[in-house]
Amino acid sequence: MTRASTSPDAASLATEAYLEVRQRILRGDLTIGQVISRRKLASELGMSFLPVSEALLRLEIEGLVESRPRAGTRIRIPSRQDVRGHYVIREALECQSARLFAEAATAEEKSELMRLAARVDALSVQSDGNRVLYLTLHEKLHRRIAECARCPSLSEAIEKTHALASTWLCATRPSTGEVAPRRHQELIAVLSAGDPVAAVKAMCEHVNRSMENTLQRLESYFKLRKTRGQSYARTARRPASASGTTDLSQK
Repeated sequence: MTRASTSPDAASLATEAYLEVRQRILRGDLTIGQVISRRKLASELGMSFLPVSEALLRLEIEGLVESRPRAGTRIRIPSRQDVRGHYVIREALECQSARLFAEAATAEEKSELMRLAARVDALSVQSDGNRVLYLTLHEKLHRRIAECARCPSLSEAIEKTHALASTWLCATRPSTGEVAPRRHQELIAVLSAGDPVAAVKAMCEHVNRSMENTLQRLESYFKLRKTRGQSYARTARRPASASGTTDLSQK
């Protein structure tokens, strides 16, 4: 008899559950540290416990959620080490992507990326209502750099790393009212100049600036990890500094 976990229907339901939970995380409906009830989620999605469990296992492997025996599952609360380790990987991947882009991208692709960068920069200081669009376009921009570098494997790896970073970008803080920056446009301008060494340097600075801003944004969650590191509260609560509108301008 074929096991349900390996049947096409079960795999399809698990994928559906995975995509739905991931989307809820990106929208901010599920916040860092919030406990996920597998049975409640299965009921909401109209499916059995098994595909939901498989979906959460996939999210756990990707670092988006964490589980403990007899405690449950929650949106992962990162540590400073988690964030720094993530950006070490990001720097290695994206600097290589930048180098190859500088060598291989066509004029048409450079123009496309500059237009996309302008949209990302404009959305970075807008309200929460544009959060998912910003995250989608931001991920697309970095993925397209690798695609234009003619390296599908690199593009796929970068796409996977951005899934985790997107949950951290959902950590909210008061808007600064900052004028839309040009960080991504400036990055693409350097990459498009055709100098691989300058492209690597620019991307390295971009990724490291992002890491420092992410560490600042998540400071309240690092404290939360210390107080709730081992126990999973059953009532979802946000840290005091995690209220207000999202300011994505520093990414």
